[in-house]
Amino acid sequence: MTCHDRYGLPLSTASDQAASAYRNGVDLLLSAWPGAAEAFDAAIAADPDFALAYIARARVHFFYADVPSARICIAKARELIARHGTEREQSHIDTLALGMDGQPVKSLAGALAHLDRWPRDAIVMSLPLGAFGLFAFSGMADHDQARVDLCEKHARDYGDDWWFLSYRGWSLTENGDVVRGRAMTQRGFDLRPKNANAAHALAHAMFEDGSVNDAEALVEDWLPIYDRSGILHGHMSWHQALAALEHGDAARALAIYNDRIQPKVTTAPPINSVTDGTSLLWRMAIEGHSVPKDTWDDAVAHAERSFPNAGVTFADVHLALVSAATGNNAGLEMRIDTLEKRLGEGKLAAGAVVPAICRAARAFAEDDFAGCARILTPVADEVVRIGGSHAQREIIEDTLLVALMKSGEAQSARTLLDRRLHRRPSLRDARWRGAIAG
Repeated sequence: MTCHDRYGLPLSTASDQAASAYRNGVDLLLSAWPGAAEAFDAAIAADPDFALAYIARARVHFFYADVPSARICIAKARELIARHGTEREQSHIDTLALGMDGQPVKSLAGALAHLDRWPRDAIVMSLPLGAFGLFAFSGMADHDQARVDLCEKHARDYGDDWWFLSYRGWSLTENGDVVRGRAMTQRGFDLRPKNANAAHALAHAMFEDGSVNDAEALVEDWLPIYDRSGILHGHMSWHQALAALEHGDAARALAIYNDRIQPKVTTAPPINSVTDGTSLLWRMAIEGHSVPKDTWDDAVAHAERSFPNAGVTFADVHLALVSAATGNNAGLEMRIDTLEKRLGEGKLAAGAVVPAICRAARAFAEDDFAGCARILTPVADEVVRIGGSHAQREIIEDTLLVALMKSGEAQSARTLLDRRLHRRPSLRDARWRGAIAG
C-alpha cells in the first residue's frame, strides 16, 4: 500500500508509522506549533530511508539558525532521494535545499515551477508566503501582491484547508484587502485554533483595521494554550506589547518585554528575537518612554551575537536601530560600509533603501531629526523591499513621523498622520495628531 501525505501526495516510505509521524510533523510545522522536530525524528526512526522526513527536519533546524545540523539533514535527504523517490520528492528536496543553502532566488523560481506541477505540496507552497518568506525577502517592491497572486492561483487546489485559509487571508490583509483577509483568516483559525500562524495572521489583521481591543483579547485568550517554546510565542507577545503602546501604557509594554520577549527569556529564533525586541524598544524610545540602559545593552549584545555580519536585510535594519540607540557608532558604520559595498556589487536585492535606513537611524539617535527626515522621505515608498510585515515595517515610518515632528515639519507630519488615520483608527496616531493640531 502506498503511503500519502495529508494532501494526497504519495510518500516514498512503506512504513505507516513513518508516514503518520511525517503527516503530524507537517501539520505542526504549518501551524508553527511545538513538536514538529520530534515528529520528524519519529518518522526517521520508523524509516531511516525516508528522505522527505530528513529535509523537513532540516527546515526546523534552519528556522532556529542551526545551519550545520540543517546541512547534515539536507545531505542525507539528497543521498536517499537519489537512490529512491519520485520526481515530485526530488523537486521538493531540491527546492527546500536551495533556500537553506543561501540561494533564495533559485529556490523561489524552483518553488513556483514546482507548484505549477504539484500545487498541493503545502511545504513548498509555504516557502514564498509569510513575512519572512521567499517573496518578502526577495527585495521585490510588490511582494505583497505576488503572495496574493500565488494564493489566488491555487485557491481551488486547497479549498477549505485550515492552513491555506490562514495564509491566503494574511496575504490579502497585507495587500490591503483587510476585511476579506480577516474573515478568511478567522475561518482558518476556527478550523484549527491550535495554529499559531492563524492567530498571528489575525493579530496582523486587527492591527491593520485598528481593532486594538480585539488584538489584546485575542492574545490574552489564546496565548495561554501556546507553549513558550513555540516559535511565535515571543512575536505574539510583541503584538500584545504594541497594543499596550497604542493605549500609551509603556510600563505594561516593558513588562511584557521583560517577561516574554527579551533575549534572556525567549526561545524564538534570532530573526524573531532580534527584530521583535529591537523594534519594541526603539518604538518606546522614539515615543519618549524610558528604556533602561541594561535592557538596551542586553538587546545589542544579543543582536550583534546573532547577526555579526551584514547580509540578512531585515536583520541589518534592526541591527542599525539597536546600534544607533546604544551609541555603537563603529559597529553601525561597519555595517553601513558593508551594505554600500554589496549595493555597488549588485548583491543587495532590496537596494539603496537599506543603507539609507541605517544612516537615518544614526541621524535620529544623534538628534539630527531634520537629517533623518531628509534621508527617509525620498525612500519611504521603498521600505517595503526590506521584507517583513506592514506592522513590522511601520517602525521606519514611525521614525520618519517623529523626526518630522521634532524638526518642526508640522505640515508634513500632519499629512502623513492624516493618511494613516484615513486607513485605520489609531489611538497613538490620534494623540500625535492632536499634538500638532492644525
